[in-house]
Amino acid sequence: MSLLKRALVPGSIAAAAVTLVVAVAGRRGPGSAAAPLNATSHFLWGERAGHEDGYSVKYTATGFAANYGASVFWALLYEALPRGMPPLARGAAVSALAYVTDYHVVPKRLTPGFELRLPGGALAAAYAALALGLCARDLL
Repeated sequence: MSLLKRALVPGSIAAAAVTLVVAVAGRRGPGSAAAPLNATSHFLWGERAGHEDGYSVKYTATGFAANYGASVFWALLYEALPRGMPPLARGAAVSALAYVTDYHVVPKRLTPGFELRLPGGALAAAYAALALGLCARDLL
């Protein structure tokens, strides 16, 4: 089975986990479950995306697609790591690399955007969800 095919399941689970965590955090924080995903679309729609609260194809669907694509991308790395490494360690390592890349390597326009609507604790929860989502299949 190709690396991409192997990465689709953990990437999909990770995307769902991250989406759930940021939606709950968005509901509790800014009062909108859509707001964090909308903010993710800032790479395409600019700063306005970080201020959108309602669900829309333009912002929410774009943000979800970006999150899904990023999750599958990180799942490719997860799947490429040695199988002898424990799944949780692989997930945590990839999630830590994702955080460093997202907030210390790429230009601000390419950050996930969650930081525009969520506090630091919710960001940590999103990266924990990424780690657990990536390794969930292997843990079960």
